[in-house]
Amino acid sequence: MGMMDKVKAKLNRGKAEDAASQHRDQIDKGMDTAASKADEKTQGKYSSQIDTGRDKAKESLDRRSEQQKDEGKGA
Repeated sequence: MGMMDKVKAKLNRGKAEDAASQHRDQIDKGMDTAASKADEKTQGKYSSQIDTGRDKAKESLDRRSEQQKDEGKGA
């Protein structure tokens, strides 16, 4: 990967993170819907694993959001 590709990737990542923080409620709703559909399709067989995955995804999003806030304060 060339230097320009790395710069472009960083810029695109920043845009995605900004969009994610601006649309947090929609992302949460989407994760809940996806988990519900997956649970429905598996007839509840993997409910605990699906819930764990959804919860970890939300926690990760929370951590990243907090990191962004901290980085914004330091700048």
